[in-house]
Order: sequence, then C-alpha cells, then structure tokens
Amino acid sequence: MTSNIADHQYQQAMAAIEEASSSPIEKAEMLIEIAMGLQQKPESARQILDAIALYDQALALCPDTETLLSARIHARKGTALQIVPSQAADYLLKAQAEFETALPVLKASGTAEETAECYMNLGLVQQNLASLNQGLITEAISTYQLALRTFTRETHPTEFAILHNNLATAYLSIPMTDQRAKMREALAVQSFEEALKVVTLIDQPTEYAMLQNNLGNALQYVSSSHGIENNLRALEAYDEALKVRTRADAPMEYANTLSNKANCLRNLPDDVEHPDAGNRVRLVQARALYREANDIFTEYGDTGKVSLLDEVLQELEADIGTGKKGSRGGKGFGESRI
Repeated sequence: MTSNIADHQYQQAMAAIEEASSSPIEKAEMLIEIAMGLQQKPESARQILDAIALYDQALALCPDTETLLSARIHARKGTALQIVPSQAADYLLKAQAEFETALPVLKASGTAEETAECYMNLGLVQQNLASLNQGLITEAISTYQLALRTFTRETHPTEFAILHNNLATAYLSIPMTDQRAKMREALAVQSFEEALKVVTLIDQPTEYAMLQNNLGNALQYVSSSHGIENNLRALEAYDEALKVRTRADAPMEYANTLSNKANCLRNLPDDVEHPDAGNRVRLVQARALYREANDIFTEYGDTGKVSLLDEVLQELEADIGTGKKGSRGGKGFGESRI
C-alpha cells in the first residue's frame, strides 16, 4: 500500500511539471516537497532514487537567478544520495559533491541553521567515506565541529547530541597508534557525556540507549591507569542502555549491548579491592551474556558476529576451566546515527 502511494506521489510530481499555470519556482518547490516525502521513510531503494530524480527535475526548473533555492535543492539531493543502500562509495561521493556545491551559497545567503545542517550531513558522508578508505576521518571531525558552532546544547539540543555522538565514534575510529591516541579517547568519552546532558531516558529512550552503549564502549577501551574505575562506569552505562533495549523490542541492539557488557565483565576482578584474586564469577556472568547474544545473532543471521562470539566463547571456556584471569574481550559493538 505504501509503495502504491509513493508511486502515485511520483506520478503526481511528474504531472506537476506539465502544469502550465504554475511558475518554474512553484513547480520546483512542489517537486522538493514530494521528493522529501518519498525519502523520509522509504520502503525500497527505488523510492530514494525517485526522490533524487525529482530533485534533478527541480534543479532543471530552477531559474539561474535563484541561487539560494538551487543550493537548497542540492543540499536536499545530497541527503537522498547519502541514504541509497550500497556497498560502494559512488553515492556517498555524489552526496559529498552536492553538499560542497550547496555550502558556499548557504553560508553567504542562507540561514545559520541550514548551513549547519549541511555541515552535519557532509560530516556523516565524510565519516562513511573514511570507513571505505575513500577519505580522511579528520575531515569529518572538522566538519562536525563547524556544525557545532551553530548547533549548541542550549539552542539545538537534538542536533548537538547527534553531532557529539558522531564526533565520538569518529575519534574512536582512528587507529590508536600515535601519541595523541589517549587524547582522542578522552575526547570521545567527553563527547558521549556531552550528548547525554541533553538526551534523557524519558524523552528520547532510543537515542539514550544508543549513547549509553557507545559511552560504555569508550570507557571500556580507553587507555588509562584507572582501568577498574572505567570498567565499573562502563557497566553502569550498559545497564542504563538495557533499561531501554530488550530482546522483544530491539533484539539486535539488545544483543550488541549484552556482548559489550560481557567484554567489560571479562576485565573486572570479582573483588575490586583485591584484583589479584581473580574473576571467575565475572567470567561465568560474561559467558551467560555472550551465549544469549549469540543466540540472537544466530536467529537474525548475523554470521559475522556469530563467528566472533564463537571464538570468544571458546577462549572464555578455557579461562573458566583453568581459573585463569580473563583477558580483554572482543571489539565493542557501537552504533552511530544522524
């Protein structure tokens, strides 16, 4: 039914182009509205591609004198291109070009908010391109910081939280091989904590859980002489996330957080006052969490995580059997959004 409605909207948009009673600007604005509706909650890649085609039609109709309207269309087209499902970088590179085309005009003639939104979207594209070895993660970090000049905690709390979450994941994605690694880890923790100053369990439970999960990962893996303290704080963060995430309502996110909490438990002594006494109790607790998470990943066909946890569980069984103190667990499962 939704697909039929979207097809009807697309056909309406095409018909609007032929409507002689409307001005080119009115036609372009109509196409923009319909395109935004198509990409808002798409059920298929076709709807996103239809939206991109509508933006192209709008650009063709836009008079050369309407530079600001043209820039706004380019920015909207970029948001559609960046969500096209693809394993390759092609659409992301096209999205980057659209945002970079829009930005000079938006900075000169647009509002501060729409310029900052363009920076925020460009930053996410740059971050995704960096993950595909098609760009530098430092570019994304710089772009996010430009957006934060406008999107402050007091004036735009939602955007502020999104930016800090994405900034933190960007910091943590840089290999920790140079002298500034500790500083980046600390900045990641700080960014997650900044975001949690405006995102609450009551008002934004999904975002709250995501941030707490990611904060737990950052605390757990930060290089610090306060390892036990950081892991205890990480456990608290995971437990906060699990107030929202349940097997029934969000099974994959729930399994991610269970795995992350299990990793943390492997690195905590049973008695924090006597860390040399071992951590067999913590290891047994971790095993139960890993097993439940693995059951969920198996059920939903995430073979990569199943394979990873199978290896972790084998190591853990050996540690429990020998009474050996557990070692650091696998890589944490974090999440980002925009």
